[in-house]
Amino acid sequence: MKAKKVTNSKSSATSQKWKDVRGKRCRPPISSSHLNSTPVMVGVIKDHKVAMKKKPAVKRLKNKPKPVSGKSASQTKSFTNGNMGLDSDEFQDWEEYSQSVQMNGLETQGATEDKHPCRLDGKSLHQCAERDDQRKHAVLVMHKGQTLCFRGKCFLTCLYGRVEVMGFTIEEGQQSYPLFSPASHCPLTITATEGCDDSRDYKSAATEILCNYLPAASQKKLLKKVVTNSSIILLEPMEIPLTRFLSSFSNLSTLFDPTMGELLSAVPDTPLNGLGMIPLVDSIEGLKVSPSCRASLDAVVSACRGDMDGCAVVLVYGAKNVGKSTYIRMVINTLLNHTTSVDYLEADLGQTEFTPAGCLSLLTVREPLLGPPFTHQRDPDHMVYYGESSCQSDLSRYLESLKSLWHRRSSSRETPIVINTMGWVKGFGLQLLVDMLRFFPVSHVIQLAHADSTAQCPALTPEFLRTAQGFQTHPPAQTALDEFTENTQSPPLTYVHMTIYSDFGGCQGTTTKHQRSNELRELSVLAYLSQLQSADPGPVRPLHSLTPYQVPHTDVALGVIHFDVAPNDMFYAANSSLVGLCVLAEKVTSKGGPVLLSQAPICPCVGLGVLRGIDMARGLYFVLTPVNPAVLRKVNCLLLGATSLPSCILTTQGGFQGELPYVTSEYSFELTGAGKLRVFKGLQRPSQMH
Repeated sequence: MKAKKVTNSKSSATSQKWKDVRGKRCRPPISSSHLNSTPVMVGVIKDHKVAMKKKPAVKRLKNKPKPVSGKSASQTKSFTNGNMGLDSDEFQDWEEYSQSVQMNGLETQGATEDKHPCRLDGKSLHQCAERDDQRKHAVLVMHKGQTLCFRGKCFLTCLYGRVEVMGFTIEEGQQSYPLFSPASHCPLTITATEGCDDSRDYKSAATEILCNYLPAASQKKLLKKVVTNSSIILLEPMEIPLTRFLSSFSNLSTLFDPTMGELLSAVPDTPLNGLGMIPLVDSIEGLKVSPSCRASLDAVVSACRGDMDGCAVVLVYGAKNVGKSTYIRMVINTLLNHTTSVDYLEADLGQTEFTPAGCLSLLTVREPLLGPPFTHQRDPDHMVYYGESSCQSDLSRYLESLKSLWHRRSSSRETPIVINTMGWVKGFGLQLLVDMLRFFPVSHVIQLAHADSTAQCPALTPEFLRTAQGFQTHPPAQTALDEFTENTQSPPLTYVHMTIYSDFGGCQGTTTKHQRSNELRELSVLAYLSQLQSADPGPVRPLHSLTPYQVPHTDVALGVIHFDVAPNDMFYAANSSLVGLCVLAEKVTSKGGPVLLSQAPICPCVGLGVLRGIDMARGLYFVLTPVNPAVLRKVNCLLLGATSLPSCILTTQGGFQGELPYVTSEYSFELTGAGKLRVFKGLQRPSQMH
């Protein structure tokens, strides 16, 4: 793909890499509007402040008076004369601090087993969190078992001890990790697990750590909260190209704010609020992990730590809205606690994890997934552009694409791999699952289901697989595990089937924003296109202001997947659309005009791009894409599928006077056939009836 820039060359954006814990990170200054971006939230906080002001400013004793017995008169006198003019409350604070220092790290049994609240609320956050407004960060002390559930986004660094987020354990000395808790998904929860295992005195270690991040007064306050099993974390505001680009659209400006149902449960006016985090009280539940889920995670970890021959191949399946994506993130994060990388095979076209919808991919995960899919879009190692969010139009192409991806994975690779599947578990969807169990050498099959649901998928146990009918395979069919049986006399290898009963009731009837499947797909596309923005802080540049690549018609072929489009109409269909940048095995040859494909083959895809214009006079395509220019040289095919651009990209183009490009208002939905074609999926084919 010979591509060049027009006029102004596109500056290569350096990739942002997370630095070491003690490294300095340059970030833009934060304003007070980062938290209170909604008028409702502003009103809640104002009402809270007014209520606080109405309270009588009367100092009361915090504790009952203690008897003087046990102290000598001289001790009492020197103690009283040493207050240096401080009032009773301030002097009492200094007394408690001096006593904690004099103990030299030796905590009494009562202090160690102090009953701390499980969920950090407003009062406890004021006692165990301090913010440094000059350096724009906050330090939080958490005790073992305490949790912090929040909405928003931030960078988290563990300074002392251990905390857990989505199954991943963050320890002292590790890098900073970005946390995303948008209103489109379940709120994130930070859980303190336990302190450090070293022999350091925890008081001395905490003093050394706090002096690097907080002023003296704040250090003194937090040091009193540190006990043997405490963890200290650093929270910093996060403003990256992804968040800036998403917030530039009016319908997504409150994406990281609490939902309407959570506003009354939000904790206002805490040291964390000004950093882009909004804590939630215990009435808002975070992620709930059932005992069956814990058991399956332990089984997978045991298998990957050497309790089985070869590497673990985990296939996860279940109906829609049972929490498959969340569980898979938990599995990957848990495995990353014990191994450096985890392979991932994407077989769900509608709700992809690392790419926009319509892509089947194979990649290696090395960093934890601490947010929903649109927060960790990345380039896969291998990808096939299917072009639709469902495989119903071409089941054979779907299976062949998955097999081509699997064959690109080395057979000698010992890294565990997780396979994500679609929520289509009936009819042909069940047959596709049966085929995948026979194509891939799976070791663990995890089924997610609701305990009270009547529309359950059958348990795909090894016994069920022996007689099940697949779309391409039929019993008795040999499975991929049979190839690993060295001796024909030995029993065949089989897999472990486990069922997890999910507590997730689905998004229907909730107040969660942007929870529909089409909205989540649009968020993934927008997140992918946010890579076109500069890594440097500054205003968001709309896509029409970016310099595209010029691609000659004679160097690349243009094809359409799943639809029959006349050659004369192909350019109209592809203009201002999302296309797959693919690599054909054969060289593209032209007779002087554009090369149009009558059939689109299954071929590797290196990424996606926006075909923002076609110049027929000069024979050029104008393409916007975040793919590396070195990789773009291999591209010789543009494939058009059914994955469309979000409408907000076209309707919010700034800098135009008059009619917007690609947008028309002269359209009537009252005409017959002008509206959306509704498909009735409830009708069963004769082959699906049993």
